Amino acid sequence: MVIIKGAGDIASGIALRLFHCGYKIIMTDLPNPTSIRRTVCFSQSIIDKKITVEDVTAEYAENPEKALDIVEKGNIAVVADEKCEILKSIKPDVLVDAILAKKNTGTNIADAPAVIGVGPGFTAGKDCHFVVETKRGHTLGRVIDNGSAIPNTGIPGNIEGFTWERLIRASKDGIFVQKAEIGDIVKKGDIVGHVDGEPVFALIDGVLRGILPTGTRVYKGMKSGDVDPRGNIENCYTVSDKALSVAGGVLEAILRKK
Repeated sequence: MVIIKGAGDIASGIALRLFHCGYKIIMTDLPNPTSIRRTVCFSQSIIDKKITVEDVTAEYAENPEKALDIVEKGNIAVVADEKCEILKSIKPDVLVDAILAKKNTGTNIADAPAVIGVGPGFTAGKDCHFVVETKRGHTLGRVIDNGSAIPNTGIPGNIEGFTWERLIRASKDGIFVQKAEIGDIVKKGDIVGHVDGEPVFALIDGVLRGILPTGTRVYKGMKSGDVDPRGNIENCYTVSDKALSVAGGVLEAILRKK
């Protein structure tokens, strides 16, 4: 049994790969998820009760007992459990912290026989057994058994020469209103949303790969969307290369711990 903290796009890529390898998976996330790439995030099952990403289906579970039923039925279970309280009643073989908070929000090396931290904020041998690198580049997906991932720079990975320009950020504190759909082709300067009436713009041309849903409470500068300059609409509905690379690292870490 694997419990994955987080059910956003990277966590969902991890879950997809582990599921294909025969692992039973329970995921946890916020009661009101803030995932951007909602078409490939198992967190969306908390809202829609069920979601299929590629060929794998996840279902919302109201409690640990229901989660176990879903897993035994052959699907991934997702619980609205911000603090991962499920660990009190279900003891997994593997715990993967894929919240991507850039810091450790409470994961302990004693939480499971194999504890894996994804991205910066963890130290292998201290608060987890292994860390998996999430920074795009030569070390993406590498397994670290001593030390930490590369510290967060605050600059998104480079795609087609674009970094921070790819992101859509909230213009102010308030309630986000979605004005464009995932999969839409947008141009630089297009309005893709509003925050309390103030427009939020795309900064480059490309395909809208992710966006927050209407009603999400945001703060100024909060990541609210993602434009992919490669413009391939099909990529909006499949797990990313980055997520699969990180997932490969998690799989390696699990097998090494055995």
